[in-house]
Amino acid sequence: MTAQGTLVNFNQIKKRTKRKPYLRSDYFNKQKVFFDYFWAHLHQKRSKERFERLQYFEASIDLIRHSRNHPCSKQNPNKKTEILHRFSGLTKDKKQFCVQIKGDKKNDKKYFMSCFPFK
Repeated sequence: MTAQGTLVNFNQIKKRTKRKPYLRSDYFNKQKVFFDYFWAHLHQKRSKERFERLQYFEASIDLIRHSRNHPCSKQNPNKKTEILHRFSGLTKDKKQFCVQIKGDKKNDKKYFMSCFPFK
């Protein structure tokens, strides 16, 4: 998967709404998972790491949409009003990766934070 293909995939998601782009997650009972923090977090990384993480973007979208497996969830030690959910999955070429979603307890919103290779 190229970075170009990732942007095309994200643009398809973005076209479906006039406001903030989101996905509906099976695990969270079809609640919306927003992309607010993902791109800002990605641009904080070095270029090589950014490219590596973008290779997992398409698989991450699929995992968020269709996964019904329980994630590893824990309260954010820095902010008591947040829960961090970490899902793990496999790409088509059998590479293991993780997807991190932040859940806000106050307004019950979910945010796609990051995707990265499992180490």
